[in-house]
Amino acid sequence: MLNQDALDTLFSHARTHNVWLAKPVSDAQLYQIYELMKWGATAANSTPARIVFVKSDAEKEKLAACVSAGNVDKVKTAPVTAIVGMDMAFYEQLPKLFPHTDARSWFVGNQAAIESTAFRNSSLQGAYLMLAARAIGLDCGPMSGFDAEKIDQSFFAGTEVKVNFICNLGYGDAEKLFPRSPRLSFEEACKIV
Repeated sequence: MLNQDALDTLFSHARTHNVWLAKPVSDAQLYQIYELMKWGATAANSTPARIVFVKSDAEKEKLAACVSAGNVDKVKTAPVTAIVGMDMAFYEQLPKLFPHTDARSWFVGNQAAIESTAFRNSSLQGAYLMLAARAIGLDCGPMSGFDAEKIDQSFFAGTEVKVNFICNLGYGDAEKLFPRSPRLSFEEACKIV
């Protein structure tokens, strides 16, 4: 079992950051994040997430043009913004990723299954990305508030990938955090049957 410090890093003390310190995130750290997150469970090992790590000023400007006004400065000042996409043709990789049965046939021609599987499992992988980033000492700022069509055209043109959500990565300025918001209790959110 993880010790309390590790649990605090991943969950209890982790916060959504909006303001970033001027401290870079290395390409090696981005590789490390992926090498951790790729082991997270997905249905039939489908792993539909496709990630674009936006670091350069030019690409940040391009992404900033796709987000809502309240997210522009967040994108421009974060060291990295991860665009978590979902490959709508993920099932083409299933002969490699799930070789012990013909899982590809479960999806060919079944658009509803493709869409729900891609969305659900890329969302899981996005959460794994955030946990991996926190595990290596980075902070996260996941966001909605963007024009999905613009992001798809700007970053995924000519592919079967569509954006799911975006997440800033870096070293958050803890002095600029809002007070922590409450959470629902176990009794309010769960039941054991």
